[in-house]
Amino acid sequence: MNQMQGTTERNQTAVSQFLLLGLPIPMEHHLLFYALFLAMYLTTVLGNLLIISIIHLDSHLHTPMYSFLSNLSFSDLCFSSVTMPKLLQSMQSQVPSIPYAGCLAQMYFFLFFADLESFLLVAMAYDRYVAICFPLHYMSIMSPKLCVSLVVLSWVLTTFHAMLHTLLMARLSFCEDNVIPHFFCDMSALLKLSCSDTHVNELVIFVMGGIILVIPFVLIIVSYVRIVSSILKVPSARGIRKAFSTCGSHLSVVSLFYGTVIGLYLCPSANNSTVKETVMAMMYTVVTPMLNPFIYSLRNRDIKGALIRVLCKKKILFCL
Repeated sequence: MNQMQGTTERNQTAVSQFLLLGLPIPMEHHLLFYALFLAMYLTTVLGNLLIISIIHLDSHLHTPMYSFLSNLSFSDLCFSSVTMPKLLQSMQSQVPSIPYAGCLAQMYFFLFFADLESFLLVAMAYDRYVAICFPLHYMSIMSPKLCVSLVVLSWVLTTFHAMLHTLLMARLSFCEDNVIPHFFCDMSALLKLSCSDTHVNELVIFVMGGIILVIPFVLIIVSYVRIVSSILKVPSARGIRKAFSTCGSHLSVVSLFYGTVIGLYLCPSANNSTVKETVMAMMYTVVTPMLNPFIYSLRNRDIKGALIRVLCKKKILFCL
């Protein structure tokens, strides 16, 4: 009996580190993909920093809409920085390992900034709904107090949600297998490695996923349905074109972000192959944060005007 217990204890020895397999890329293509991912990450960092700087420096953009956009850019910058530097390091390492504590920390910040983006997208959708459906009452409804409250509430809720999953993961035991077939410490990948009962974790992922992901997604859809309905009641060619342009840009990123996240985390993990999960994760961890500055801002006339004003003020451009 004691011998059996000793064998069980040895099999459930706590791991001190995990090995990240990374992306399924042939060795001859590693350098090419390393350069591609580095360029994408630098584009994400510079694009989002540019948006934050422009909004901060130009007083014309000190409005609720651009306040939310600034927070979204910060969230995208941090969200991408949680996984991309480690991915780039792992692609250059012979043994791409990550400490156990570092893995949990990466999972926490990954969840935190993913959730924060979800809530900020809802706030932006509500802002557009008020601006289009109640233009005369926009400033009174979207008061600075309400905007700050929405941002603070987003940070509080995301902190609670990320901490909940991190603590539940920390209680699990991991056996001899410490190889993660992913490029970061993903929850579903870690659950597959655990030799403990993961039913509680899976139940919390499903229930909290419905609250954190599905409800915000539905609220965004409802907001834009009301926007479209309001526009069609008073048809104007210019107004319809401008409103649908804004809605189309927003909904394209919303669909990309929520579609991959919901498909990955609210579907049974057994139904998803490792390659499929990795590709889906790349879409919302790398592609979406990189595209957001272009879709939300760099195509925006106000942002372009603000950029020109800032450059002229700093005498970087010669302006009349």
